[in-house]
Amino acid sequence: MTLTSLEYFASLVRQDDSIPLFESALTLGQDFYPEMDFAEQEIELDMLSAKLRQRLPTDASQIQKLRMLNHFFFQEMAFAGNINNYYDPDNSYIHRVIATRRGIPISLAVVYIELAQQVGLDMKGVSFPGHFLMKLSVQSGEIVLDPMNGSSLSREELEERLEPYLERQQQHEEEFDDELPLAAYLRAAHPREILARMLRNLKAIFMESQRWQQVLDVQERLVILLPEEITERRDRGLAHANLGLAQAALEDLEAYLAMRPHADDAQSLREMLPDLREALRKPN
Repeated sequence: MTLTSLEYFASLVRQDDSIPLFESALTLGQDFYPEMDFAEQEIELDMLSAKLRQRLPTDASQIQKLRMLNHFFFQEMAFAGNINNYYDPDNSYIHRVIATRRGIPISLAVVYIELAQQVGLDMKGVSFPGHFLMKLSVQSGEIVLDPMNGSSLSREELEERLEPYLERQQQHEEEFDDELPLAAYLRAAHPREILARMLRNLKAIFMESQRWQQVLDVQERLVILLPEEITERRDRGLAHANLGLAQAALEDLEAYLAMRPHADDAQSLREMLPDLREALRKPN
């Protein structure tokens, strides 16, 4: 039996301790590019990693491997941030990032991390506020890298990047803790967290342009990925409503209201329900 793209995604992200990040991230492109060839993408990555491994001395240290990977990825292969078209959805689809050599921090990081792991570097993603990062633990500490260009970031640079985020949080959250150490923002991100951030990037792009079918495609994956996050079910319900899918919208929105009856948006959502119920009564 052939799995649908959503069933395949669900099978990949079911177990927390065994989510294959690269493969799972690759599946996100199936919604927009159903003809995408998985094997072709994995072969491409394998060829890149084989090319890099051939150049590595057998006794190469972690630092040597990192330097060679950086040169290979950013100089030779010319991967870079798509600064001219930053909000293009293709920047979040891994097979398009591989093809065009352009992406955003998180998608570039997914490709870089896969290559790093294939040459024996335990590179991790870091869900830093506003700009996804990567890190590698070495004997002398941790090296934090910017996926846009491979530059190593100092503690001062990281604190400077964090400052605008802390200021915004202080303005919007009365009980915000601004005493958290920098290390709290540099913990390794779990693959589930990385995939959620990728999907939410796509959701923001599609909602901004009111592309509701694409929003729904993203929400289907977010509901599978984050089954305990009832707000994702709410957002799927809103996508259903905007597509005129009244029954599905009612099920999602009623589930949200049952879980969050006193949420800030509860009243406005309740006001949508009569129209949705009326739509169900109308003959097709």
